[in-house]
Amino acid sequence: MMEKSKIQGHLAIITANVIFGLSIPVTSDLLARYLTPGSNLLLRSAGAAVLFWAIAACMPREKVERRDLWVMIAGGLMGGAVSQLCAAWSLNYTNPVYFSLMATLTPIAVMLMAALLLGERITALKALGVATGIAGALLMVLCSWQGGGNGSNDVLGIFFALLSLATWALYLIGTRKVSAKYSSLTQMKWMWLVSAVFMLPVAGYQLPAQRLWTSPTMAWGMAEMLFIIVLATVAGFFLIPYAMRRLQATTVSVYTNLQPVVASLVAFAAGQATLTWDKPVAGLLVLVSAYIVTVASASRQQ
Repeated sequence: MMEKSKIQGHLAIITANVIFGLSIPVTSDLLARYLTPGSNLLLRSAGAAVLFWAIAACMPREKVERRDLWVMIAGGLMGGAVSQLCAAWSLNYTNPVYFSLMATLTPIAVMLMAALLLGERITALKALGVATGIAGALLMVLCSWQGGGNGSNDVLGIFFALLSLATWALYLIGTRKVSAKYSSLTQMKWMWLVSAVFMLPVAGYQLPAQRLWTSPTMAWGMAEMLFIIVLATVAGFFLIPYAMRRLQATTVSVYTNLQPVVASLVAFAAGQATLTWDKPVAGLLVLVSAYIVTVASASRQQ
């Protein structure tokens, strides 16, 4: 019988990835009906920063060395502001299915960045994973050119998704040492604070004119924004470390494949995307590629 702690770990990581999967069509709806990408990220960053700093105030203080603080600030710009803004722009142009499938290629983006910047070796198995993932991405692009997507400009949306992937991979690699040194709470409070400060001059002037404040369905829009801030941004980032203390890293990584499944099912049900032949095929390719790279990386660490 599975240990109680492992059961709790599985429940935590499943819950986190269901939340992350739901956040994709929810954000897509926010962008379509209520907010611009910049104002959406500003509200998300400010709300998350307030919550993370409030939680940190109730916990034992963790002293951060000055040089590490600068790394966190740079990471906040890259991972919190630039990467998330690119993600919002991606969802502004393409459908949640394509975006969620591109996001699944994160392990591949990290591996390629590590090979490029740190000289880490790419094995034959990893190369197979990369090729499979590229095939899935190319299929989405080709079908978008032929009108197979449902977004206003799917090719541009996929391009922004790739930028989001690349900058998030840079964030993960650049903050690798401080991530091992400090708690997730310390990293998140700084990342979202930096993102909020960066986005204030970029999108602050847009806030008063947002449709969210005047829409007849304002309550629904506010509920969606609260879901993104409280659950998808704050609760999700607590659930992952909780699960990682109870499960192997490979198991946690594999569970991320739930995100495109949840996002796609909700997007189809909500009419944000239509089911065409390329979506399940591309989905299978990118999920297989992510699995290959994850397993190959884990085997080398053992």
